[in-house]
Amino acid sequence: MRKIRLTLFMFVLLHAPALFAQTPENKISVEDSIALCEKQKGQLDIIDVYWKIIKKPIVEECEPSKQAWRFHPSVLPAFGYTLATKLAGLVASNIGFYTDIGVHAKLSAIEASISYTQNNQIILPILTNIWTKGNKYNWLGDWRFYKYPEYTYGLGGHTTIQNYTQLNYQCIIIHEAVLKHISSSNLYLGLAYNLDYHWNISETGYPVGDTTSFQRYGRTTSSISSGVSVNALYDGRKNSINPSKAFYSSVSFCPYVDLLWNKSNYRSLIIDTRKYFKPSAKSDNILAFWTYDWFTFNGNAPYLDLPSTGWDPYSNVGRGYIQSRLRGKNFIYLEAEYRFTLLKNGLLGGVVFTNAQSVTDWPNNKFTVIYPAAGAGIRIKLNRHSGANLAIDYAIGRGGSNGLFINLGEVF
Repeated sequence: MRKIRLTLFMFVLLHAPALFAQTPENKISVEDSIALCEKQKGQLDIIDVYWKIIKKPIVEECEPSKQAWRFHPSVLPAFGYTLATKLAGLVASNIGFYTDIGVHAKLSAIEASISYTQNNQIILPILTNIWTKGNKYNWLGDWRFYKYPEYTYGLGGHTTIQNYTQLNYQCIIIHEAVLKHISSSNLYLGLAYNLDYHWNISETGYPVGDTTSFQRYGRTTSSISSGVSVNALYDGRKNSINPSKAFYSSVSFCPYVDLLWNKSNYRSLIIDTRKYFKPSAKSDNILAFWTYDWFTFNGNAPYLDLPSTGWDPYSNVGRGYIQSRLRGKNFIYLEAEYRFTLLKNGLLGGVVFTNAQSVTDWPNNKFTVIYPAAGAGIRIKLNRHSGANLAIDYAIGRGGSNGLFINLGEVF
C-alpha cells in the first residue's frame, strides 16, 4: 500500500512575546561571527539559487556586528496525495532562532503546518522547542488538531495490510513541557501536562456480523488521556532541525488517573534516544541512530492512545509503512541513517536508512513479529542558516508496504 506522508510545517508563534524581545547586548561576538562566516563560506541554499537566477549578489549576513536574535524561516506550500487523504493541500514552514549568544547557545525551533484534504480532513500540528537565555529552561510543545479518518489494521503483529477498517474521529493533542537545567551541562528535569482527547469516534468498513479489534478491545465514542508526566532530557544538540555529532535522550513517565478526567487508568513510558556521529572530521557526513520505545502498563489505554506506527510527535516513526499500520500495548523501534553531501556547496545531499519496529500482540502482550524497512532519499537545502532541508524519502517495508515520505527538516 502506497503512503505519501506530508509532515511539513507552517510557522506559528505561541509563546510569550517577552521571549522574543531583542536587547542591545544580544550581539554575536567577533570570534563567533568569524567562525560562522568561515563555516558558511561557499554554502548555498534555495534562496541563494534564486538570487543567482535573477543575477543579484548573495548576502552572506555574517558581519561582526550581526545580532544573534535573528529568525531563519523556511516556507513551503505543497500539494500531495495519500490513500488516507486523497488530494491534500498544505502550507508549511519552520523557523530557527537563537535566544542567546556564544558557542553554547542552542537553536530554538518552531514548526507547524495546516492541511486540508479531499476527504474533508483538517490536520494542524504545531511543535515548539525553545531554549531560554543561557539554556536554563527548555520549553517543549506538541499541539495538534485532527479531523481525521484513519485505517486501523487491528492489534499486534499478526495483522495484514489487506484487512483493515476505518476509524473516524476528531482529536486534540496538547503536550506542553517545561524542563530546567540541572548540574550537567545538557541535563534537564521537569514536568509536562499531556492531553489526548478524541471525540465522535466511529468505525466503518467491516462486514456485518464481524467483531473487530476495536470492538473487542473496548469500543467507545470518545476517550480522554489526561495526565502530568515527569520528564528527563539530555540534549547535546545545538541544532534540532539538522543535528550533527551529538547525543539526545528523552524519558517521559505519565500516570493517567481518575483525578484528571480519565475513564481508563494506566501508565505510559516513552523513551526517545538518538546518537549522531561524524565518521570523518573532514566531512560533513553524519551517521545517525534512533530508538523510540513506547510502553503502556498497569491498565488499558484507550484504543486510539495505544502505541502505534507514525504517532510520535513528528509522525516520522516507521518510514516504509502507513500511519497506524501496527498498534499494541507496547511498541519498540530502531532506525539507522547515513546522511551525505552530494554537492560541496551543501545544496544537495542524500540519505540511506533502515529501520525495524514491533508491537506486542493482544491479549498475551508478547513481541513476536518484526517489521523491517529500508530506503533512500535526497535532501535539498532550504535555509543554510538554520540548516533546514527538504527531505524526500522512498521506503519499502514488509508485505508490499512502500511509499514516499516528505518532511521539512531531518526525520530525526
